[in-house]
Amino acid sequence: MSNTTGDIPLQQLVLKIHSRCDLACDHCYVYEHADKSWKTRPVVIGEETVRQVARRFAEYARSHKLSSVTVILHGGEPLLAGPARIRSLCTEFSSALAGISELDLRIHTNGLQLSRRHLDVFREFDVMVSVSLDGDQAANDRHRLDRRDRSSYDRVLRAIDLLRDPEYRHLFGGLLCTVDVENDPVVVHDALTSLAPPRIDYLLPHSTWDSPPPRGSSGSPTPYADWLLAIFDRWTEQGRTVRVRTFDSVLSTLRGGPSLTEAMGLAPSDLAVVETDGSFEQADWLKTAYAGAPATGYNVRDHDFERFARHHGVQARQRGLLGLSETCRACPVVESCGGGLYGHRYSSARDFDNPSVFCSDLRALVEGIAERITERPLSPAVFGPAALRSAQQEQDFALLDYAGARLAGHPDWDAVWRELTRLDADADTARHLNRVLSHPYVRLSLRQAGPAGSSTARFAAATVAAAWHARTPIRLAWHQADPDLHLPTLGTLTLPAPGRVEATLAGHELDVRTADGTRFVVGDQPTDVWRPLTRISVSDTKQLLVDDADPLRAVFAAPVVAPLAEGALTAFGDLLRTACKLRAEQGPEDDDDPNALRVGAVTPLVAGSELQLDTEGLGGLGVPVDFRPLDLVRELPRLGRRARLAALRATTDLHVPGNRAGRLFTEAVEGLADLAYRGHRSPGGEQALARAGRALDALAALPDRELTETGRELLAQLREERAARAVGA
Repeated sequence: MSNTTGDIPLQQLVLKIHSRCDLACDHCYVYEHADKSWKTRPVVIGEETVRQVARRFAEYARSHKLSSVTVILHGGEPLLAGPARIRSLCTEFSSALAGISELDLRIHTNGLQLSRRHLDVFREFDVMVSVSLDGDQAANDRHRLDRRDRSSYDRVLRAIDLLRDPEYRHLFGGLLCTVDVENDPVVVHDALTSLAPPRIDYLLPHSTWDSPPPRGSSGSPTPYADWLLAIFDRWTEQGRTVRVRTFDSVLSTLRGGPSLTEAMGLAPSDLAVVETDGSFEQADWLKTAYAGAPATGYNVRDHDFERFARHHGVQARQRGLLGLSETCRACPVVESCGGGLYGHRYSSARDFDNPSVFCSDLRALVEGIAERITERPLSPAVFGPAALRSAQQEQDFALLDYAGARLAGHPDWDAVWRELTRLDADADTARHLNRVLSHPYVRLSLRQAGPAGSSTARFAAATVAAAWHARTPIRLAWHQADPDLHLPTLGTLTLPAPGRVEATLAGHELDVRTADGTRFVVGDQPTDVWRPLTRISVSDTKQLLVDDADPLRAVFAAPVVAPLAEGALTAFGDLLRTACKLRAEQGPEDDDDPNALRVGAVTPLVAGSELQLDTEGLGGLGVPVDFRPLDLVRELPRLGRRARLAALRATTDLHVPGNRAGRLFTEAVEGLADLAYRGHRSPGGEQALARAGRALDALAALPDRELTETGRELLAQLREERAARAVGA
């Protein structure tokens, strides 16, 4: 649960490049709500203002060491700025951020002006294009008419047809749809999905307690939840082939993952807005609250992004749970809902200290999705380590299939997918593919996969790594955005610069060639540019992988260290060997022990931190570089119980997601884990035994529908373990 207090760096910039629009949408938050500041601003952003913004943002990115930043071109209607002005703007930001941060450029448009001239610019700079469309023509024409009261529908469809052209398809970011509960939700969704967008965002109409949203004619107390749940059911029926950000976010947060949208969840805001006159604003949907609500009094001529980030309004949106009203903090779905969009909480009586004006709808939506996705049948994963590993592997491949569907059509992806399919088709190579897919940080890639080129590059590298382990020939080419080419489970090749690479494996050597023809040979031994990962022998048949280089390894509560120098890596390895020897002296591990810790990778953490599992439940173990071997051995029983619970949660449902049973299972397992660590004869052990007992009793008293069959079985196992411990005490 996030309690952040303003220490999250800004990574997204919404840049207003044109302050007028060629539509007259009656639900527009810029022109149709309380704030009318657009009337006083330049129509088009000036070149000097663009230079100042780019320079300021680059300085901020450098000082905060941001690996990537996003710049969203916005309006009004940004395409009215024209292709030449947009190209100049993209050049300015690309130049300013070169060598500092990877630049993710996007544009939000109504599509009316979209032409091949625009798209050629966007292709040059990899600008992702999102288009506003409210469904079929009848739905769209309710609100989205032009200034002569004419339909915009056919013109928007022409723009989308251009984006679907194979030449530009990879630039299609998705569709933005504002919800109107008087429209038929299934008709709207089917109309949007028929256009094959990579993503759909369903947006609640901007409203406040002073200006509440229309509730429709259904008479339902939760019309927006009803509308969205009808689409959720249709989306599920269709196989969820299109990403829907609201649903993806709720599904993520219900299972303990991050929020994927500022409109829901407790993730702190990392967004800045700069208007056409260079003034800094908070999120511009605050215009719905009252005149001047987004204003900060800052501008890029006199102030930098650091100053803007310290503005009280910006920090208010970074406080997580602490920034919510008392009603929200007590709500059982707060981690998924997050109090809703900040602007939707406003009232003139209490400012932003309210739940969302959509409060009842948001709760009904979260609870409705939770009920729909609960897997109630008994999962074999609860019965032992082998069954749990099998369930994890099934999930890995299911996520890979899902990633394949989402990345289809992206440059280079089809070749990667063919090789993945080939490796999976043979029993021997499939074993090595699974070895790579089950690596903790590749599992994280599977969870995070999207339509970005970085995902294709990541999976291409993982595919090459699997072929390496299987010693099977392969040839793949892709765009490598980072000069450090990391092959998961193997190591890192340092290239002269980002760019096009081709990897060819024949025999025992891997050739990597860059666009200029430079050749690198990767083998078992390190070179000036190739750094293999280290493996520590635990026994004759088992090894521990030390992964101090994977770019996605920062999934621990404590910071990870930079790749270790040779001497430090040797010392760390010696400590691990000593710990493994001490553990072996206690006797052989029972392969059937469900609480034995099974580690996919050991990642060094900063000195002075604690031993910990990765926060995603992926199988990573974070170990401080200065750990004591005996401490690790003593922690194993406690860590093993935590790891088992995390793995079960990742592969099946123990309860209806988001309900109080989750907290009770955590308390019960933590009590038993502390008991295993301290021993039942210690005072701390007695307290742990009692704490586990209270949580287990509370779980047993829950209504039947709140626990699944798997949860009931786990509850029985935990109660049996506690009873045995109590007898021992």
